[in-house]
Amino acid sequence: MLSEHQNDRAIQKARMEPVIFIPGSSATIRRFDDLIDTLNSESKAENAHSVLKVQVEKDGSLTYSGHLSSSNRQPFIVVGFARNEDNYPTIQADSQSMGKVMSELQSKYHFRNFSSIGHSNGGLIWTDYLENYYSSQSFHIRTLMTLGTPYNFSETSLTKKTTMLNDFIEGSDNLPKDLNVYSIAGSDDYTDDGIVNVQSVLSGKYIFQKKVAKYTQTTVSGDNASHSDLPENPEVVNLIRELILQNKGKNPRTNANKLKNVTNKNDRPDN
Repeated sequence: MLSEHQNDRAIQKARMEPVIFIPGSSATIRRFDDLIDTLNSESKAENAHSVLKVQVEKDGSLTYSGHLSSSNRQPFIVVGFARNEDNYPTIQADSQSMGKVMSELQSKYHFRNFSSIGHSNGGLIWTDYLENYYSSQSFHIRTLMTLGTPYNFSETSLTKKTTMLNDFIEGSDNLPKDLNVYSIAGSDDYTDDGIVNVQSVLSGKYIFQKKVAKYTQTTVSGDNASHSDLPENPEVVNLIRELILQNKGKNPRTNANKLKNVTNKNDRPDN
């Protein structure tokens, strides 16, 4: 086992920058399998992203499957929770558990930099973690991307803020100031994605605007834009590739305007 000093040196020298995924309520650690298969199908075998899955059991213990390759600069880590009910207390509890998960992952793999993706309530867990536990750990998060995340739960009006949204707004000063945040909403009819109301997703602006380096709202619509399909939506996959894997969000030549309202190429305006 490395001493604390040796571990600190290993963290500082680490080239690994994993992308860490959290699925939504009632979803398992297999939630992102199709997305990961799509991303890896574009790479040569030797350049494929290795995948580690971490299950947080109800007693707080961690179960690992898969592996991380030391040759990968951007391996994938999926963190799922056995306790994953759709309510605010569960999100808070899973966020606290995420602090333990991150500490254990760092002690095993010695990385400091990472990016994150959360689908649905997974984005809420990331938000709560960043506000309440991140600053006490020796990490640097580059990008947070949330997919269909209901920052105001089931409320359809931006004037009615839930306790959770108010808590997030109150704690937003704790967010990393250099963070890039991309909030992606899905829409069948520009109202909701079949489960989450678009206005609830857009209420993330009250949390992140003027608190982080960049906050961008994006809407995908048309085919494959329903809530459960968002992680496999071709436009979403393309955004993950460009903004997280290729880190083009920091390139001033990137056309940021195209991120304001992304429409699926299969969108049929006559429907």
